[in-house]
Amino acid sequence: MAPDPSWRSAEAADEPSLGALNASVAVRAGGSWPRRLLGFLGPGYMIAVGYMDPGNWATDIAGGAQFGYTLLAVILISNLMAIVLQALSARLGIATGRDLAQACRDAYPRPVGFALWLACEAAIIACDLAEVIGTAIALKLLFGLPLWLGAVITALDVLVVLLLLRRGFRALEAFVIGLLTVIFVCFAVQIALAAPPVAAVLGGFVPSAEIVTNPAALYIAIGIIGATVMPHNLYLHSSIVQTRAYPRDLAGKREALRFAVADSTIALTLALFVNAAILILAASVFHASGRTDVEEIEQAYELLSPLLGVGLASTLFAVALLASGLNSTVTATLAGQIVMEGFLRLRLPSWARRLITRGIAIVPVVAVAIIYGDAGTAKLLVLSQVVLSMQLPFAVIPLVSFVADRSKMGALVVPGWLKWLSWAIAGIIVMLNLKLLADTLTGV
Repeated sequence: MAPDPSWRSAEAADEPSLGALNASVAVRAGGSWPRRLLGFLGPGYMIAVGYMDPGNWATDIAGGAQFGYTLLAVILISNLMAIVLQALSARLGIATGRDLAQACRDAYPRPVGFALWLACEAAIIACDLAEVIGTAIALKLLFGLPLWLGAVITALDVLVVLLLLRRGFRALEAFVIGLLTVIFVCFAVQIALAAPPVAAVLGGFVPSAEIVTNPAALYIAIGIIGATVMPHNLYLHSSIVQTRAYPRDLAGKREALRFAVADSTIALTLALFVNAAILILAASVFHASGRTDVEEIEQAYELLSPLLGVGLASTLFAVALLASGLNSTVTATLAGQIVMEGFLRLRLPSWARRLITRGIAIVPVVAVAIIYGDAGTAKLLVLSQVVLSMQLPFAVIPLVSFVADRSKMGALVVPGWLKWLSWAIAGIIVMLNLKLLADTLTGV
């Protein structure tokens, strides 16, 4: 059964997602499965950046220092949610030829689409806020720059993105994978130095009632979910899977979907190591030493080397943080472009779009850094991740409703078991957010 094209706008055929980048990456039509998979590898690693952006650092450091390994279960559950939701996102893009923003614009009345656009822009700004703070802190730790100056310097990252896009989408993916490798190596060395107890780490992956019953743990847990299952990543993935030049018939779409899901699952599974490593490092070094008060990235940097007895530990920590901040700029830029073009049909040059969103994020960071200092930016970082989580339902619910609709998806509609699993994930996200909101309003 083919999808019913009547739900799409008349202009849809002339508006491929990401314009000239759509179907710009050649893939093999034959050969072995691993060789064909190589042509599809890349988008999953760009999505995996969400596991390592500076927002994760704030929530994972606070969670590990305060609660030891307890919140590792949240990281694992978030990882599984991300794998399912990103598979749905890829399915939507491949089956319909529309990214999630375009699909929302086509399917909903204009006021609803506009409200969803505002929610997504809030999520992108919250993500950008974390990148600005994280990169500014890394520049301060490595080069001694004041936070406000580091925040201003981050506006220059638009040049990096523009130069990479000129070389094609593969260059952008190679840049991301290269920086992910730097982050991976830095944390592998730090975990080896910390030598956490294996039994305690494995025990942390088993869910505990404390995660829900303790308001402080729940606040950080929801921040971890928001930092991991990023709402704008769902818009991003539904678009960038279409950069591959696979045949746009049913057989070609089925094969593309298999490879896209394999790509994102492998990337997100590997990224779990880095995401969990941040919390494990905080738990094994700070919580085990009685330093449950460590919440800030700078505190972690200052204490790592003395507590581990290795001077290199803090430097590796700062280098990984800088790589994390730089990497996140690529995905945030692309996501912003996809969301604005998809919802509003408004096309801006990449540099203009990037400077607008980065400017909106820089102003509060500079103001908070000057008025409240480092402690203020640390609180702002954790808050940004909770804001991200609060936006998740506005991306997840439309996504699940689209991929479960046979008239939109045709033969690639999700099977029944996956539809119910997806709605269960959406329900869990909504319930957690409602509980956090209730606790906040009642002052619990």
